[in-house]
Amino acid sequence: MRFLIPALLALSAAPASAAAPPPKLLIMISVDQLSADLFAQYRRHFTGGLARLQEGAVFPSGYQSHAASETCPGHATLLTGSRPARTGIIANSWIDPAAPRADKNIYCAEDESVAGSTSLRYTPSAIHLRGRVLGDRLRASGGGRTLVVAGKDRSAIMMGGANADAIFWWGSAGFATYAGHAAPPAVAEANRAADAVIARPAAARPLPTLCRARDRAVPLDGAGGVTVGSGRLVSTAGDRSLYRATPGFDAAVIALADALRREMRLGRGEGSDLLALGLAASDYVGHAFGTQGAEMCIQLLALDALLGEFFARLDAEGIDYAVALSADHGGLDAPERAREQGATAAARVDPALAPAAMGAAIAGRLGLAAPVLVGEAPFGDIYLAPAVSRRRRDRVLRAAVAAYRAHPQVAAAFTRAELAAAPAPAPSASPEAWSLLDRAKASFDPARSGDLVVLLKPGIMPIAVPSRGYSATHGSAWSYDRRVPVLFWRKGMAGFEQPLPVETVDIMPTLAALAGVRVDPAEIDGRCLDLDAGPGDTCAAR
Repeated sequence: MRFLIPALLALSAAPASAAAPPPKLLIMISVDQLSADLFAQYRRHFTGGLARLQEGAVFPSGYQSHAASETCPGHATLLTGSRPARTGIIANSWIDPAAPRADKNIYCAEDESVAGSTSLRYTPSAIHLRGRVLGDRLRASGGGRTLVVAGKDRSAIMMGGANADAIFWWGSAGFATYAGHAAPPAVAEANRAADAVIARPAAARPLPTLCRARDRAVPLDGAGGVTVGSGRLVSTAGDRSLYRATPGFDAAVIALADALRREMRLGRGEGSDLLALGLAASDYVGHAFGTQGAEMCIQLLALDALLGEFFARLDAEGIDYAVALSADHGGLDAPERAREQGATAAARVDPALAPAAMGAAIAGRLGLAAPVLVGEAPFGDIYLAPAVSRRRRDRVLRAAVAAYRAHPQVAAAFTRAELAAAPAPAPSASPEAWSLLDRAKASFDPARSGDLVVLLKPGIMPIAVPSRGYSATHGSAWSYDRRVPVLFWRKGMAGFEQPLPVETVDIMPTLAALAGVRVDPAEIDGRCLDLDAGPGDTCAAR
């Protein structure tokens, strides 16, 4: 009986959520590279904003269910409700032989038709994103303004789309927006504040007691003495890159968003407004130092405190708000430390798997002139080089498939034809049980995907030679990169935890339902998650 009493009390205390009025402010928070593994590792130690969110609806097994677990496709799922195969955002970049410029590499958030642009120097744009984001749906329903502030342009653009009322991201010179869009004084003030921080060297952050056991230098293979694990997230005067891998970077994003929120009076109108935050410091920390050192420990505890302060300010203003928090992808620790901690199969990728190296080897065997393969990485989308003649393409592709599949670090290699012919994952299939083909299919777009998609085995870090600032990454089809937490909170709701898998594409329709906005299920891949702990249904039509 003692086990039943708490459950009965929770049911009796649960508000009639389905009948509750829409919240005045919807808040979507994306914590870049916050894996479900990291959330589980630290969740009992949170005391601030991340602790508060655990009082709501907790889905610890959320899935970025597709294979291409990168920033751009991951953020595109959060507020469209659709996977990459539908949004068209298959990766951070892809190759388009028909691009109207010499550089055929296309960045996910650029307009390559702008004269003089390249994939590195580009005009930010949402033209490649298909489907409507939540902000578009709120606006079409007769209300709701959208504000997006993020640490990366691709994060902001994939969550805000082309029509956000205000959208800002951190660029090379500070916070920026779309060409031709006005920036209010708060943006210039935020840039001045950030410049002042960057201009002076940052002292080492205090090491919390929890982080002391992780404060140990681990040498990286082949990196000339570079270590990870004992950093205190300091930044050198004038180094804008190091600044991004500190909690101060997230603090700047939150501060600007909060200032613009007040200026725009979000949460004070008739309909539900939307505020989307893209917090990127955890991702820069993960890339520079891995996920299991003192650096990530310091970062996550600081993030928890920052979110707690942000929520407290909203509370003080009496705003009725609902929060969703998730991530664009997870991440994998540096293999050198992983091996020390029992993961004996962890390793850096064989340089021979790089498209240029593999293409040269294949060309040599076939007696062809190199290159025959192009691509950005030793996994993911690999393309036949434009120089390969039509009559030789099949022969080169067969040789590439055989070579990749024969390599001991490769789990699977699928051709464009195999992916095109494969059925989409069944709606009833749990994303944790999807096959590798299912995962790759969810990332496949026939107009943008490679001639070949290569998936590495678990634990293989696709950075052959690490360097200072780039020791670890993500992008695989495995759970450490695909699985992320999905959290919802609103004042007064009865909290619960549901361990069964959900998908990040479920977030948009769930928030839309809270706002009373109808979404045609045929337009998206996600489904509304009922946030009522009892017999009520927050997904029911208002």
